[in-house]
Amino acid sequence: MVNVIDGSAKHAPQEMEQFLPGDGTNKYKIQPRKSDAEQALANNDFDPFTMRENEHPTTDNETLTHLLKASLGTGILGMPFAFMYSGLVMGIIATIFTAFICTHCSYVLVKCGHKLYYKTRRTKMTFAEIAEAAFQKGPKSLRGFAPVAKFSILFGLFLTYFGTCSVYTVIVAKNFEQVLVHWLGRDIEPRVIICIMLVPLILIAWVPNLKYLAPVSMVANVFMGLGLGITFYYLVQDLPPIEERSLFTLSTLPAFFSITIFAMEAIGVVMPLENNMKTPKNFLGICGVLSQGMSGVTLIYMLLGFLGYLRYGNETGESITLNLPIEEWPAQAVKVLIALAVYCTFGLQFFVCLEIVWDAIKERCTKRPIFVNYVLRTVLVTAAVVLAISVPTIAPFMGLIGAFCFSILGLIFPVIIELVVHWDSGFGPGNWILWKNIIIMLCGVGALIFGSLSAIQDIMKVYSGSTEAQ
Repeated sequence: MVNVIDGSAKHAPQEMEQFLPGDGTNKYKIQPRKSDAEQALANNDFDPFTMRENEHPTTDNETLTHLLKASLGTGILGMPFAFMYSGLVMGIIATIFTAFICTHCSYVLVKCGHKLYYKTRRTKMTFAEIAEAAFQKGPKSLRGFAPVAKFSILFGLFLTYFGTCSVYTVIVAKNFEQVLVHWLGRDIEPRVIICIMLVPLILIAWVPNLKYLAPVSMVANVFMGLGLGITFYYLVQDLPPIEERSLFTLSTLPAFFSITIFAMEAIGVVMPLENNMKTPKNFLGICGVLSQGMSGVTLIYMLLGFLGYLRYGNETGESITLNLPIEEWPAQAVKVLIALAVYCTFGLQFFVCLEIVWDAIKERCTKRPIFVNYVLRTVLVTAAVVLAISVPTIAPFMGLIGAFCFSILGLIFPVIIELVVHWDSGFGPGNWILWKNIIIMLCGVGALIFGSLSAIQDIMKVYSGSTEAQ
């Protein structure tokens, strides 16, 4: 196939015109076809970042706020428990390594998206659309896998984040339940609290877009910051000598990685955040939004894990809040603040589910799209609450789904996409991209295996305990 370039004609050459003899001035010039990206860059006629249209774009600071909230979830409360598996010094080293891998995979996904914007002449794409476009523009032998890649990512993201919404509902209810039981002196059915939460959850799900959700994420960060601040106050009291704690533990290190990866991983919100940015180029780079956010998150994870394990040693609970004295009001404040922070985070996690379903049906809802969109929001929130009421012990099952989905979606899929995108241009000197991605895939497989085993053990604990109670 050839490109026919006419420097003087104002209309595209017709089929017969290409074969008519010229006037001796070599009017029609046949050139080899360039790739879409090269052609767009050479002609300087397409810039996906300046041509992007967002009705309510987010600033860099607003995006950073969302990223911090997505990464600073309830998983951070399990970091002292993770350090118990690794030891103090090994925990610091392993946390930095895990954060680097997770951040790098997010970086790779966004970077591949930016390359594919030029190849497809699109200004924004979701995680699933990036995977689909990568295979479509990749080697011919792999193009048939494009629909499979897109469906797999969509299914995994929806399953994980919809389940996360249900788990968040249970977490909020149980935190309030513990405080109410302490003050009222009698048991309260958590399902009742979950039912009461339906209307507040619908209201936060009605926040129209990430621009207006940014203040909510800021409030969530404040609540989480206050809760962690009070927790740190307890942790620095009566610290024992470091010599009394393990410094290096290798035998249980896989358990550390399974906890830390799924606490830090936020691959599902990376592309929605980038797609809604006013200056999407600022998401990447050494001082970009992604680097800033994950650097701060890593420091907080290390500090809480180190101090928590140093303070409580082998008595460290699976959540550090279990070690706090419930009879003291600051400890009760921690539970309330964390419950409110998780509630405010619900909207950000829910946005991933909403975007997946809405993109699938919006072409059929052209008459009253806004009304249908809000009905969809209400239905999805109600379904998440009903699931939480039906299975209040859903958290261990979501641990299994998270272990399966986050290891594949967060670690394995991004590097596969990178390999496909670089297939034609090469993998760099010494094929370093290939070798680097093989190592990351091995880490993903390890996280999948050990994370799934840990989640299955948690499920067995929950149901063996309920059987004994009967």
